[in-house]
Amino acid sequence: MTCDNAQQNMVMAQYGELLDEMQFALEQHLSGCENCRREWKALQALDEALALLPVTEPSPNLLAAARVRLDEVLDTMPPRSLQSRLVANMFRWFGTVQGAPALTTLLLGAGFLSGNLLTRYQVAHAPRLPSPVILSNASNGAIASVSGIVQTPDSEQVQVNYNRVVPETVQGSLDDPQIRSLLLLGTKLATSNDVHANSVALLANECIAGHRCDGDTDGATGSIRGVLLHSARYDKSPTVRLKALEGLQPYVEQDQRVRDGVLEVLMHDSDAGVRTRAISLLEPVEADTSVRQVLRSVSTRDVNPAIRTASFQALQGTADIQ
Repeated sequence: MTCDNAQQNMVMAQYGELLDEMQFALEQHLSGCENCRREWKALQALDEALALLPVTEPSPNLLAAARVRLDEVLDTMPPRSLQSRLVANMFRWFGTVQGAPALTTLLLGAGFLSGNLLTRYQVAHAPRLPSPVILSNASNGAIASVSGIVQTPDSEQVQVNYNRVVPETVQGSLDDPQIRSLLLLGTKLATSNDVHANSVALLANECIAGHRCDGDTDGATGSIRGVLLHSARYDKSPTVRLKALEGLQPYVEQDQRVRDGVLEVLMHDSDAGVRTRAISLLEPVEADTSVRQVLRSVSTRDVNPAIRTASFQALQGTADIQ
């Protein structure tokens, strides 16, 4: 039952003129529709308020005029459509079924039996899948995932859909954006330490040569400087960290982020050779206050005598800035 039908039936139900089968359908609709239930309560409240008022009997002339007017309106109304008659008959049938539990049980049993027979017929006449073709060519790549499984009912034949990881090769110049993106991925997704080290070394060489090391940024792989900074600070191999520092050398003076990264390497790296190289990279910016503060702290507190000496010598290269 729609909300429009429910609103019409609520008026008839309020005056006790709604059929029993329609009354049940209305109650079902009100139990699940908040708007209609609110309007029904408002209609009941209005009826209760009107019941408090004194009832005035209409005059005979008014009743006669109202009956004549009602007959005229009924004569002008078009006949009910086939759809409306079918809907009304359907609700009457629902009411009859609800009043007869035995008939309802019989209909449910007949529907269940028919559905079971239909399913058995479809299974018996379903087309059989052909025997699967086994692909075992290892050159096509390793299996990455299984995307689907189909089994014929009442059969041992199974069709499995899967995806392979197919190795590919690309060749191009180091200035090519695709090659650069793959090298950046090689620093993160390499299958071996050699591939990882070669990726960092090639990117560092590009920066040393001044080949667009500052503008290559990709949302998935990052920038070349960012990758070199991360490698210089966190890579497990001292050789890779040293190579990353070499690539950052041209940008120590102009990029504060690179300068801060080199200072972190000087303070926290575990390899003396890498820390010594970081001190030499800071030579062009030794007059910077933050650089001198770090050098002064390392020259007096570091546990490594060689690092203390190198930091002290770097401080002597320029006048002390207070």
